[in-house]
Amino acid sequence: MRTDLFVNNEWRPAQSGRRFPVENPATEEILAEVAEGDAADVDAAVTAARACFDSDAWKAVSGRARSRMLSRAADLLESRLEEFARLETAHNGKTLFESKIELTMTVQTLRYYAGWADKITGDTLPSDGPFLIYTLREPVGVVGAIVPWNFPLNIASWKFAPALAAGCTVVLKPASETPLTALLFGEIAIEAGFPPGAFNVVPGGGATAGAALVRHPGVDKISFTGSTEVGRGIMREAAGSNKRLTLELGGKSPNIVFADADLTAAARGVQTGIFYGKGEVCAAGSRLLVERGAHDELIALLAAGAQKLTPGDPLQKTTRLGALVSKKQQQTVLRYIEQGKTEGATLVAGGRAVQPQGKGYFVEATVFDAVTPAMTIAREEIFGPVLAVLTFDDVDHGIQLANDTIYGLAAGIWTRDIQKAHRTARAVRAGTVWINTYNFYDPGAAFGGFKASGFGRDLGRDALDGYLETKTVWVGL
Repeated sequence: MRTDLFVNNEWRPAQSGRRFPVENPATEEILAEVAEGDAADVDAAVTAARACFDSDAWKAVSGRARSRMLSRAADLLESRLEEFARLETAHNGKTLFESKIELTMTVQTLRYYAGWADKITGDTLPSDGPFLIYTLREPVGVVGAIVPWNFPLNIASWKFAPALAAGCTVVLKPASETPLTALLFGEIAIEAGFPPGAFNVVPGGGATAGAALVRHPGVDKISFTGSTEVGRGIMREAAGSNKRLTLELGGKSPNIVFADADLTAAARGVQTGIFYGKGEVCAAGSRLLVERGAHDELIALLAAGAQKLTPGDPLQKTTRLGALVSKKQQQTVLRYIEQGKTEGATLVAGGRAVQPQGKGYFVEATVFDAVTPAMTIAREEIFGPVLAVLTFDDVDHGIQLANDTIYGLAAGIWTRDIQKAHRTARAVRAGTVWINTYNFYDPGAAFGGFKASGFGRDLGRDALDGYLETKTVWVGL
């Protein structure tokens, strides 16, 4: 386990000497004391990243060489997948089953952008005059990546993989709750051949290390995944230096089930959409919008499914509902559950904190029925295993409810009518729409939000474009 900052291909203590505890939320045990970076450490990491980016050595690294490095990193991570997955589970509380899925996608993301690294090209443009006009795609520079605790290394790879493929250098600020896999990845970066300064990791608080990264004049771009409130603060701070921004923010995503849907399949998809990852998922389908004619049958299926989804030891192969990431997050989720009761929603499953091992920050899979659009649990992002069920009467009413939110990250649609499915997909304001499925991701499929869910994209070619500048060159003939 690595617990010091990773800067310039070296592990080093924080300059202040401070360290902070990282807890296992399933057992309440302290896993490690990690170096706590602050502005001075961020400055050292940015200086290393800038020196690397500006060096002739990094400029001479071809796209094919960067491709080989990323491919090598993917191979190395794959060979250590069990180790990384267990560490991810230990500091996040998610099940080992989920950690392995997410680390496998991290490997796939590295390979996807390895494939892009030597295919970044400009264009030759037609001209009315005696000119040759062409464009160059050049790396934006030093990238500050600030990532959350819910998918620690996976979301980090959504940022550093395209950034490195584009020829940028990176300073990664992982969440304080879950810094361990990012720090361990430093071993892979070295072995994969990335030069000193190309990839750096500085754990620390959002108000200290995170803010310092956003403010630093040597950082050209910030890519952030987290809450809408923090994203707005980053926009304000970044304005002073005109930093480029990619912001993937909060969500209150609707899962829309029409009466003509396969309700057994829909119930499974709805359950996955809200209970995978303990509901600590930006795109969680936390609002179930069910057409009135299907309501009773679907609620019965969901209540039965939630009761079977019992929290347990995240390291056990059969466990499908792990611990929330921290006591603070557990308390937040429980407050929302009490507010749902107070405001008149009907609790049909779950709703309690439990300790299957005598310790830990677990909450049962929870389903509320008879939710109205004005209720807090229908409007605010809970980030826990809590489903709010609303009923609609027809297609237009369902679309209206789906769009009745400040967010626009994702949505699900369940129907056997393909025309209805496509009509609804076009009408819903969301960056990702799943039809007769939910919560699937692919490195080649762009992911990001509309409205208060942010702007810019992770994954796919769109993400790569966010780490590139376009230069136009005119040549007189």
